[in-house]
Amino acid sequence: MRWENMPSLFKFLFFIGIIAGIVYGTMFALTIFVEPTPREMTVKIPAKKLNQQ
Repeated sequence: MRWENMPSLFKFLFFIGIIAGIVYGTMFALTIFVEPTPREMTVKIPAKKLNQQ
């Protein structure tokens, strides 16, 4: 079947599948090759919230 004879729904689904595959591959590559660096986090809590009763 030639590309020009395909219905537009199949063309649309084909392109959506290609885009989804690229996005999935990019996310997979990020999980494999990127290592997050842990760091210390500080959260300031107002004194008003600590002394509520």
